[in-house]
Amino acid sequence: MEVITEPTVNGTAARGHGLAGQDILSVSQFGPDSLSAVFELADEMRAVVRQKGGTDLLARRVLAALFYEPSTRTSASFIAAMQRLGGTVIPITQGVQFSSVSKGESLPDTIRTLEQYADVVVLRHPEVGSARVAAAAASVPVINAGDGPGEHPTQALLDLYTLQDELGTLDGLHIAMVGDLRFGRTVHSLTRLLRPYDVKLTFVSPEILRLPLDIMNEVRDAGLDVRETYNVAEIIGEVDVLYVTRVQKERFTDLEQYEELKGFYTITPELMAGARERMVVLHPLPRVGEISPAVDADPRAAYFRQVQNGMFVRMALLAAVLGKA
Repeated sequence: MEVITEPTVNGTAARGHGLAGQDILSVSQFGPDSLSAVFELADEMRAVVRQKGGTDLLARRVLAALFYEPSTRTSASFIAAMQRLGGTVIPITQGVQFSSVSKGESLPDTIRTLEQYADVVVLRHPEVGSARVAAAAASVPVINAGDGPGEHPTQALLDLYTLQDELGTLDGLHIAMVGDLRFGRTVHSLTRLLRPYDVKLTFVSPEILRLPLDIMNEVRDAGLDVRETYNVAEIIGEVDVLYVTRVQKERFTDLEQYEELKGFYTITPELMAGARERMVVLHPLPRVGEISPAVDADPRAAYFRQVQNGMFVRMALLAAVLGKA
């Protein structure tokens, strides 16, 4: 049920009702007003979970979680979000290869089948644009949980929510994106989501993993202060946010090249000694060596708080798209 118009959230819709019945496919659907509405709902979800463990807001509603790629955090986060809202889940997260997909079933047919059982579908797929294909086939809302190296909109929303929660504001921040900026869909979505805000962006990567030119042009056209470098030590003392990503092995056809690049950056306590006292380190996880475990004890390391925030934001989105916000 693809809906490509931007949701507007204001007035009586300011509690997220502007998303009722809509697909969540891209961060381009969201502006500052709709983000504020989702974040307000996420605050309420956090309070409900901490006070009561959950709610029955989505009782008798069913989520189909269809993951064609391996996932731990995103799949578990959506499942936990639905269950804490009182709903139930059809989890197709680890065994897609044993399903009818292995028999050659098309994505639209799989979606048309699952919507007979579910009120909302969450999809992760290795191909860019797959979420839009699914949404075009569906009569229930489809939420994009990652389409190859394309977008990961719910991750970007929880990243932004975490930034605001940790630092109290978004405007005026200097944010450094570090690591695999070429294939990192979380970086792509977060960068696009930041366009309306007064932020400075520094992209830190080896030459071969630079941010795609089309996304770079988008943020420049939006008037943001943007720079590129390969040296994280050069900027560590200037930034409010260090957003670190892993080098994505699954996107490489040349594994020798991956081996050369995978250890290009490591955030260590020694490097953090040069950082500001009030800043945060984020990572969409999993990490495979980009952040030393010794950094975990640093109060500026916010990546596990970021994980928990993901459940609250996804609770808000599920309630909103199912018209229960």
